[in-house]
Amino acid sequence: MTDLITRLPKVRGDYAMKDAMSAHTWFGVGGPADVIFSPVDEDDLSHFLAHCDADIPILPIGAGSNLLVRDGGVSGVVIKLTDHMKHIHHDGTVVTAQTGALDAEVARYASKAGLTGLEFLIGIPGTVGGGLRMNAGAYGSEFKDITMIAHGFDRAGNPISATPTEMGMAYRHSDAPADWIFTSASMQARPGDHAAIRTRMKEIVTSRGDAQPRGVRTGGSTFANPDGGKAWQEIDRAGCRGLAVGAAQVSEKHCNFLINNGGATAEEIETLGETVRARVLASGGPDLRWEIRRIGRVLTTSKQQETSQ
Repeated sequence: MTDLITRLPKVRGDYAMKDAMSAHTWFGVGGPADVIFSPVDEDDLSHFLAHCDADIPILPIGAGSNLLVRDGGVSGVVIKLTDHMKHIHHDGTVVTAQTGALDAEVARYASKAGLTGLEFLIGIPGTVGGGLRMNAGAYGSEFKDITMIAHGFDRAGNPISATPTEMGMAYRHSDAPADWIFTSASMQARPGDHAAIRTRMKEIVTSRGDAQPRGVRTGGSTFANPDGGKAWQEIDRAGCRGLAVGAAQVSEKHCNFLINNGGATAEEIETLGETVRARVLASGGPDLRWEIRRIGRVLTTSKQQETSQ
């Protein structure tokens, strides 16, 4: 992949080489991506996909809020949708947002338009694209509850469209093909009272601030809740609250959050997560499923990292 940039199609957007993924994730960790591509619009993205060699790995990302990029970085092309593809509009009670738009911005847009039903999005730290990919949810609602149809492209640049049922959306899960890149989603809202909408959103923001760590590097909820239970309760029961590996730590405030106390590596964060899973299982709890997506090349020691440079 040393000559990767010479193999990529001409685009209207930007290519960046060897850009550290730590600058594109909430955890603030991650080695360099071979190339980061920021398409200016859907046509630019479609053109890139249609003319990009099939053997070149691609990875779409949004805000990087629920992403752990390993220290070795990412092979191929990372497609970053948040730079340009974040337009939001509505027609009646249907709100359509490009997938680079932040969930919170969609909630605020709907509020200003006097539309209710999307308030829960203010409590999800991520983008519409990430929400579709993992059926993100909070405060009793999920993306599958509001999404009418999602649009995008497959790996070859062909347009795709699918409903939540067609994507097999379930709790923190979607069966949508891994090579689909979502570009927009139409969401169903309904007329509402401005004051009531604003009040509900303030309640969610306050609740989130009271219950979750703030002002620290984190990746949101680490593990999906097990059937009939809460991940944080299982982690607490296993004695993992405050547990640390290097500069990575289980939050004292909400133990389903891992935090980077400053200078943590992706390896430390992932090792901490796997340690938590093992302790929960050993204490008679469930086999917790990662909700955070872990990607990239592994560097297991600093010596290996030095050798690779």
